[in-house]
Amino acid sequence: MSKKGILADMNYCTGCHACEIACKQENQFQVGTWGIRITEMISEYPDSDRVHFDYTAYFTPQCNLCAPRIASGEDTRPSCVKHCGTGSLHYGDIAELAKMMENMPRSVLHSPK
Repeated sequence: MSKKGILADMNYCTGCHACEIACKQENQFQVGTWGIRITEMISEYPDSDRVHFDYTAYFTPQCNLCAPRIASGEDTRPSCVKHCGTGSLHYGDIAELAKMMENMPRSVLHSPK
């Protein structure tokens, strides 16, 4: 069986945090515990009143790719991937996801132990 992972394409993430909420509810994590976190960085343009927002996905050690959910046959995807409104999160074999990364300059690949 090939190793699975999640690929986050941060070019399309809008920072809605739906993945965080879905993960937290799926795993019934307590306050302060997360499987995925989205961080926001705000950059100001020099000599302008414009700003730019960047979002980055961080997967914590609590992320198990929703193994119980997938093993039960409830769904074929982790909860965060299912609920990502922009389609920024992809689940699959690490080798296939790594190939996808070649066309995603702002991406994060996660594979738990």
